[in-house]
Amino acid sequence: MNSTITKFAFLAGAAYFVCMALAHFFGIKLPILFVYYDTPFYAYQDKIISFAVLAYVALFYSASKHRDVALTAIIVLALTVLGLSAVNVSSALASVLIAGQSTIPYWLQTGAITVYVVVLVILYIKDGKNS
Repeated sequence: MNSTITKFAFLAGAAYFVCMALAHFFGIKLPILFVYYDTPFYAYQDKIISFAVLAYVALFYSASKHRDVALTAIIVLALTVLGLSAVNVSSALASVLIAGQSTIPYWLQTGAITVYVVVLVILYIKDGKNS
């Protein structure tokens, strides 16, 4: 069973992903809601991303209610961190950046998501010891 704090941690993730989906759907390019907020984009791609992010909303909402889903949500988000890291060092990203443009903002956002993953892992383990 998830503790109250774990439930809220997963619900916070679901709320974050709702905001991210809305930002992508409406093209509101804000850091935190758009990891690559200052790169070229196509509006139709952001609409697709917004619908895909709804899967994260459902996953994290379900994880807040059911402990057996929590580990899956954590793994999926950890894989997302790996994917973002791969993009951050990719030549594809480098090719759309302006000469001298730093990837530090993307790494900071990737790092923030990593911290969230670590918090979820700690809560998940703590809840397991208390059950």
